Amino acid sequence: MRTYRSRIATFTAVTTAALALTLTACDDGTGATTSGAASATSPSASASAVEQSGDKDQGSANQSGDADQGNVEQSGDADQGNVEQNGDADQGKQVVGGTGSATAPLCTTKGLRISAETQDGPPYTHLVLTAKNTSGRTCRMTSFPEIRFLDNARGTVPSVAKSKPATSVVLEPGFSAYAAVRISDGGRKEDTETVRDFSVTLPNGTGMAIVQAPGAEGISVDPARWATGYWTHELRNGADEF
Repeated sequence: MRTYRSRIATFTAVTTAALALTLTACDDGTGATTSGAASATSPSASASAVEQSGDKDQGSANQSGDADQGNVEQSGDADQGNVEQNGDADQGKQVVGGTGSATAPLCTTKGLRISAETQDGPPYTHLVLTAKNTSGRTCRMTSFPEIRFLDNARGTVPSVAKSKPATSVVLEPGFSAYAAVRISDGGRKEDTETVRDFSVTLPNGTGMAIVQAPGAEGISVDPARWATGYWTHELRNGADEF
């Protein structure tokens, strides 16, 4: 009897100890159960951190991309503005100076070949003076030709103000300037005189040239009707019709 009870007591003690160890492992607040939960939530926390970091990086990349794009667009607009401004400036130079600089020296009669032709057909009421630059350098024509068809007592041919161009006429080598000249009204009862050659003087002491009148018999001029236009790059409708 004593031996039987001793074995039962020993078995009971061993069972109680094992059960205590099991309960301790499951119920300890800071033991295995808690550690297991922490291990389970740790990957989610890491994933959240990675996502937040990714969002930040993506946001930075987007902001950087937008900034770069903005810089490119602004640079493009600035470059385009410069091109347009340069284009406008170049176009202005062509309009103002023709094919050269408006600061070129004055043309002289020694560097020009001045000729005259009748304009249109009969009754030949107008001449066209052509002054071609033969000097080999760029020069500038100003004002109007001072024309003397007859003797000095008759004076020079008056100019027509509306034909004055906005800027000086600049001629590169080989280019020409033109001036329209009215010599009569073409009427039979006009008091005209025949001219076979005449003088053309440029202003500012730049010379005088003798020009041959067109036609074998010369031209008929009426001192009461003659008038001259200013030098220009080309004859213009309206401005050079008088």
